Amino acid sequence: MPKVNNWHLKRQMQYPHEDTRPGRQFGAVFDINRCIGCQTCTMACRSTWTFNDGQEYMWWNNVETKPFGGFPQQWDVKITTKLGQQKWAGDKYEGKTIFETPDGELREEPLGFAPKKEEWRFPNIYEDTASGTCGSGVSLPVHENFFFYLQRICNHCTYPACLAACPRKAIYKRPEDGIVLVDQKRCRGYQECVAACPYKKTMFNTVTTRTEKCIACYPRVEEGEIPRCMAACVGSIRLSGWVSPPDEAKADNPLDYLIHIRKIALPLYPQFGTEPNVYYIPPRWVKRPFLLQMFGPGAPEAIETRTNPDKELKAVLKLFGTTKRTIERFELKADHIEGFDGDGKQVISVPLKEPFYERPFHDVANSAYRFNEP
Repeated sequence: MPKVNNWHLKRQMQYPHEDTRPGRQFGAVFDINRCIGCQTCTMACRSTWTFNDGQEYMWWNNVETKPFGGFPQQWDVKITTKLGQQKWAGDKYEGKTIFETPDGELREEPLGFAPKKEEWRFPNIYEDTASGTCGSGVSLPVHENFFFYLQRICNHCTYPACLAACPRKAIYKRPEDGIVLVDQKRCRGYQECVAACPYKKTMFNTVTTRTEKCIACYPRVEEGEIPRCMAACVGSIRLSGWVSPPDEAKADNPLDYLIHIRKIALPLYPQFGTEPNVYYIPPRWVKRPFLLQMFGPGAPEAIETRTNPDKELKAVLKLFGTTKRTIERFELKADHIEGFDGDGKQVISVPLKEPFYERPFHDVANSAYRFNEP
């Protein structure tokens, strides 16, 4: 019976296939604290990939408001309820994943559910809805009443549930970059993948009768560029690149630095067992028990580190949203940080402190008067 090593869980787990990690793994970090909920990323993806017949309800990228929002509706509440008790002992997960039975055996098919048609209707349901009625006496940084934006794409998991569930073996993980794709010629539209994916990021096209999903904009990734949703992000909350396993982490790789070295970027619902490769810097103002369930036991420490960053962490966070090229390595200088692509070419240089210029009120040389706004 296959067992694989899931470093999110700090243990081995049951999975239907042998452990075949790709040569390198596409991944991303999203800083929730910066998101303004503008949905520019959503529309960038929509206008690029999902504008055809049968894709009307497909939002490969969406931004939903937590704690009540979700697309499809209540996707996370339903799967966590089905999963039952999710027990952590320190940073080791002792509960069962969606691949394991309560007795620790491998399930015949991943634990999941098929959303009803009406649950796909409203991608922005409960947008900007807070957790309760606002009262007095709220103190920072934790709010009694809160909401936050959760940005979601396919996680391109190391152990995808969609791949495990497909009877046609139409879903595969590319060995060169770990991006999970659907072979449209093999797919027969059984929708087992839709039920199995705990994040509900595989979607059925009623016109083509095939499954479709986020492809991580792999034509761009192959050219060393970041996906559309990340390039269009107004809040500069997204940074894509390559994620290494913990024992192979590179301190000058920005994603490895944030995930493994500083440990401020965490997986979404690691207890599912898929080892997702999209990571989140948790929001600082949210109740800690809520974040513990969503991002695991590392959430409080991640928030503390993010709230009080040192010079190096501040510098790496400045790389978000600065270039459309994939940053694979960084170097911190005295007054700036440099980012380099896979060929070692510098693609960005960001000052650690933005310069401030105060212009004279009366520009004699140009016979002009200029105001300096604070």
